Amino acid sequence: MQLAWQFIKRNGFCLSEALTMAWRNIKLRAEMSSRIVRFYFRKVDGSTREAYGTLCERLTPATGSTSTRRTNDTIQTYYDTERQEWRSFKKANLCPLI
Repeated sequence: MQLAWQFIKRNGFCLSEALTMAWRNIKLRAEMSSRIVRFYFRKVDGSTREAYGTLCERLTPATGSTSTRRTNDTIQTYYDTERQEWRSFKKANLCPLI
């Protein structure tokens, strides 16, 4: 519910859009924690990008940094299995499966 309110306040979504988008983000994160997932998101320039990503610890390289940076609640990070790099996208830009 916290994520849905964030979409309403920051992105101007109506309640039903915000709840749908929040559930879509939560489900994606849960799936990525166990396997590689194909998903789509809208880039800043407006084009749609297909990505294959994961958050599963056995499929990602070890990150040795203990950063003191605050986490950004509007951004979802993931490990891109095609480019072998950490990437991110705005949670509000997640698209439904095409």
